[in-house]
Amino acid sequence: MDRTALHEAVSIRWNEAVSSLEGFVRIPALSPAFDPDWETSGHLNSAINHLYDWIRTRDLPGATVTVEKLPGLTPLLMVDMPATSDAASAGTTLLYGHLDKQPALDGWSEGLGAWEPIRRDGRLFGRGSVDDGYAGYAAITAIEAIRATGGAHGRCVLLLETSEESGSPDLPAYLDHLADRLGSVALVVCLDSGAADYERLWLTTSLRGLASVSVTVSLLRAGVHSGMAGGPVASSFRIVRQLLDRLEDPATGAILPPELTAEIPADRIEETRATAATVPGAWQVLLPLRDGVQLDSDDEVELHLRNTWRPALEVIGASGLPSPSDAGNVLRPSTTLRLSFRLPPTINADVALDAITRALTANPPRGAHVDVTDAEAANGWNAPATAEWLKDALDSASVGVFGQPWRALGVGGSIPFMGLLHEAHPDAQFVITGALGPDSNAHVPDESLNLTYAEKVTEAIALILDKAARDS
Repeated sequence: MDRTALHEAVSIRWNEAVSSLEGFVRIPALSPAFDPDWETSGHLNSAINHLYDWIRTRDLPGATVTVEKLPGLTPLLMVDMPATSDAASAGTTLLYGHLDKQPALDGWSEGLGAWEPIRRDGRLFGRGSVDDGYAGYAAITAIEAIRATGGAHGRCVLLLETSEESGSPDLPAYLDHLADRLGSVALVVCLDSGAADYERLWLTTSLRGLASVSVTVSLLRAGVHSGMAGGPVASSFRIVRQLLDRLEDPATGAILPPELTAEIPADRIEETRATAATVPGAWQVLLPLRDGVQLDSDDEVELHLRNTWRPALEVIGASGLPSPSDAGNVLRPSTTLRLSFRLPPTINADVALDAITRALTANPPRGAHVDVTDAEAANGWNAPATAEWLKDALDSASVGVFGQPWRALGVGGSIPFMGLLHEAHPDAQFVITGALGPDSNAHVPDESLNLTYAEKVTEAIALILDKAARDS
């Protein structure tokens, strides 16, 4: 495959893809967790149809494009592309992305908005641009460019789901439904992950799991004037604080139940050291820290490990607390907190969830009533050992496209699809990468896609697919 011709082929097709991606940004395709009436609103279907119509215009001989719709579940787009003639015996590659989006949120910068695509300073702003609308466009562009420049690829199947931002609850049913059609998968390419900088290709090698619960502490049947009850009866908030101290050291943030901690593999520690050396001071740049704020460690490697392999707790919601402007002198009857735990990649999330529930409900202080509800759990993922052919492919792609060696990166978030695919295809190799760079603002205002970096990732994926067809 002519590398210069490949670069030009990707560039031409990527520019065409971005024009369609702008139309995708305009669709408020909220994930079902944020739009319970998604079937009525029709936005997820509109997103699916938008990609379906675009893909049908592309030069993909023999490809079949289908919208899969199981009763009561969000739709899924499947594109099945046969191998090139010189790679008929190569294994199947499964490429993954998602089309559902996070809510718009307030606070976008002047001139920007969630549903209005704006190109500015080499970026495309708008909700779903980087998370994860570009993924389907990148996958199709890479395969088109391979075919246009004499490259090879095995059979490629692209799956674009619409429930990822809700934890992919519908995906297992589709994987079962499509199991016979998918067959055995040799390589998984996911374009829903991140990069620590825009200077090289980044490979995600681990993802943390998740456990979430709502805990409600109640001591009174109704609120009472604090002048009458404050003192004799414990504050529900004080009891909640004591319960949280069972789970987290309040001084260090260390998570206490052993069921939520794991030994970090030696190879992941070595990868983390290389990452820390490659992007020194990353956390001071990545995070919108207030002046004078100190991070929880002075050790660069430890900061990365805290984000990728150590558990962490955040209180992500609360009820029973009036706004300060509405607060009266009342001993409130109850306090509810929503607790979100990030879990090490190798931890069983259900076991962790049981430990959290026991810690919150055992022998509650002062006889308080403690209820744990709305529990959710999702396992993390740790990549299998990278095959030599894939190491070579990553080396060639990153140096050839970026001029820099690739680096491995643990990610502090979750992609439930990875664990599901690993279980279904334990012998597959994984290329988990993407354009979610340090300033892409996924899930928050001013989300944007670095267009040049996304184009380079697309070219790198084309090179990896060609290498997989020839050497795997």
